[in-house]
Amino acid sequence: MDGMRPTTTWWTMARREEVWELWKAGECAMDIARALKKRSGSIHMVLRANGGIAPPRRRRSRWALSLPEREEISRGLAARESMRAIARRLGRSASTISREVGRNGGRMSYRATKAEERAWKKALRPKACLLAVNRRLREVVEEKLIEHCSPQQISGWLLRSYPEGEAMYVSAETIYRALFVQSRGALKKELLAHLRSGRTMCHPKNASKARPRRGQIEDAVSIRERPRGP
Repeated sequence: MDGMRPTTTWWTMARREEVWELWKAGECAMDIARALKKRSGSIHMVLRANGGIAPPRRRRSRWALSLPEREEISRGLAARESMRAIARRLGRSASTISREVGRNGGRMSYRATKAEERAWKKALRPKACLLAVNRRLREVVEEKLIEHCSPQQISGWLLRSYPEGEAMYVSAETIYRALFVQSRGALKKELLAHLRSGRTMCHPKNASKARPRRGQIEDAVSIRERPRGP
């Protein structure tokens, strides 16, 4: 229906990764929408939510409990086994199992799937941005942006102007992220107006303005159908 706000209910993790892979390859939002047979507005929503900067892939720490391990814990608790017995079977420390059960409802309420979901959500929480926690650094960056310095110039100027150990350095990428991803709460949106490019979203370096077939990706193949790398 025309005029309806695009929805992102169809966005699975695999779908999002597919969008970001095409975006990083230099395709525009409209081309990606055509390739995936989705509305361009929905593609824009996903890209703009992260400022056009591809988010890091979800990776489980090698020390973190896996879903099968959590299911084994759940079975052990149901069988009224001790924490030590469950830990021995999994090759984990008893304290690890005890903490896992304690922060997920205790013996009577522990559920493997809920514990897994909670762990993923916690792992995905964004870390505090350097510009958000360092007020002095943030103020210096803001002043330089108002003077129409580019993030690359600011980063280089900080490196030359402050000695090591003063915690007064930030990369150009971090500045761009703080500007384009407003949820990070570091730099005000109004500062975007001082960027020379005038952009409100980051674009891949290899994005091409001139394509032989505008609006269509040649021989587009779904990421899920592509051969795995070595």
